[in-house]
Amino acid sequence: MILIGQYDSPFVRRVAIALRLYGIAYEHRPWSTFGDAEQIAPFNPLRRVPTLVPDDGEALIESGAILDYLDERVGSSRAMIAHSGPVRRRALKVCALATGLADKSVSLFYEQVLHEAISERWMARCRMQMADVLTALESSRVATKSTFWFGESIGHADIAVACALRFAREAHPGLFDERHWPALAGHASLCETRDEFREIAQPFQPPA
Repeated sequence: MILIGQYDSPFVRRVAIALRLYGIAYEHRPWSTFGDAEQIAPFNPLRRVPTLVPDDGEALIESGAILDYLDERVGSSRAMIAHSGPVRRRALKVCALATGLADKSVSLFYEQVLHEAISERWMARCRMQMADVLTALESSRVATKSTFWFGESIGHADIAVACALRFAREAHPGLFDERHWPALAGHASLCETRDEFREIAQPFQPPA
C-alpha cells in the first residue's frame, strides 16, 4: 500500500495517522502537488493528495473516501467512527467542518502567494468562514464531556480537527487565538501529544 503526499497537508496527515492507529503498513511517497505533480498524475489525474494506492493498484482519492475504505478494511468493531445512526452523522458533520476549515486555510494561503492581484474580498470571506467554523467546533467540543469528541477513544473527527488546526496555525500565524477557542486549543494539545501525531508531522513549507 502506498500513501502519496506530504505530511504538512492536513488531509494527508489525517489519513496517515489513521493508518498508524489501525496498524496498517504503508509505503510513504512524500510527493508535492507542485514539484512532483507529474509523478502523481499516473495515480491521480487531479494531481492532488492524499492518494492511496492499495495492493490491487486501484488508487483512491480524497481523504474521506480513503478513510471509508480503511474503515471497511478493519471492520466496524475497530472503525474510528460509528457504523450508523445519529452518532455517525454528528461525527461526519465534525469531520466536514474540520476539512472545510482546512480547505479554507489552503485557499486563503494560495490567494496570498499565487495571485499577483490579491482579492481582499475573497480573503475576508475565507477568514469569516474559518472563524465561524472554529466557533461552531468550539461549541460542539465544549458540549462534549468525554475525553474525545465521541467517547473515550480517539476517532476520525478528533484527528480531522487536530490536523486542520495545526495547518491553520502554521499557514496563518495569529489567526487562531486560543483565548477565543480554548476547548479547541485543549483538544489540539490532547491529540498532538500522542505518539502518532508526533511521529506523523511535518512543518508547513510554502511551495517554492
